[in-house]
Amino acid sequence: MPELPEVETTRRGLSPLLEGQTIERLEVRDGRLRWPVPEALPERLVGARIATLERRAKYLLLTTDRGGVLLHLGMSGSLRHCTATTPLRTHDHLILHLTNGSQVRFHDPRRFGCCLPLPETGAPHPLLAALGPEPLDTAFDGDYLFQRSRRRRGPVKTFIMDQDIVVGVGNIYATEALFLAGIRPGRAAGRVTRAEYERLAECVRTVLGAAIEQGGTTLRDFLREDGTHGYFRQSLRVYGRAGEPCLQCATPLRNRRIGQRASAYCPTCQR
Repeated sequence: MPELPEVETTRRGLSPLLEGQTIERLEVRDGRLRWPVPEALPERLVGARIATLERRAKYLLLTTDRGGVLLHLGMSGSLRHCTATTPLRTHDHLILHLTNGSQVRFHDPRRFGCCLPLPETGAPHPLLAALGPEPLDTAFDGDYLFQRSRRRRGPVKTFIMDQDIVVGVGNIYATEALFLAGIRPGRAAGRVTRAEYERLAECVRTVLGAAIEQGGTTLRDFLREDGTHGYFRQSLRVYGRAGEPCLQCATPLRNRRIGQRASAYCPTCQR
């Protein structure tokens, strides 16, 4: 699944190509996504001038002078900027035609993505209303995590993957951040100290920042906005390496399932 770094990589790649451009039309080749594309959306966007492309959690928010659009890449989706002569792929379900002749194609083999209008009132979309802070914002720090974690008995990994607590820390990045912070993923969130949460918050920012700079982590279907792959997978320290030597101490990495997710960790470096 595209996580926060993949979505932010897409946003950074597309925003300079889209902002200030005018939409000629939105072509819906197949609107059967997680939620059907509203029939009125294409007409609403004809002639709209794109103002910004922003990100909230794993959602992209395209704002125009005729309203906004909420996009989610789902399990295997991607947005690709290309020319009109680029051959279509089977699962290119939506095509945003721009008046400069270029296109942005929404590709989603599993159809778990979405393309929905933002409320015209300016209020947050219901899908965004209950989300926690962004992990790269100043509101996210060790003190915040410590306060929210009190009396929680569930695993700390599940805690930091909770979108109500902090957005965008998926399985890969939670696993990597906990390793860097020296915290075992199965420890009860309420048993982690304030100092450890300060370290963990900084490690979350470090891991996500590095992944964004390297274009995300290519797993299965994800492609960047230009059709290339991300390279953060080459930097993974523990994720997907259970049974291999720890890169810090050479102890074989162990694996346990937490919240139905594989969670590799080092029994020596993480406590």
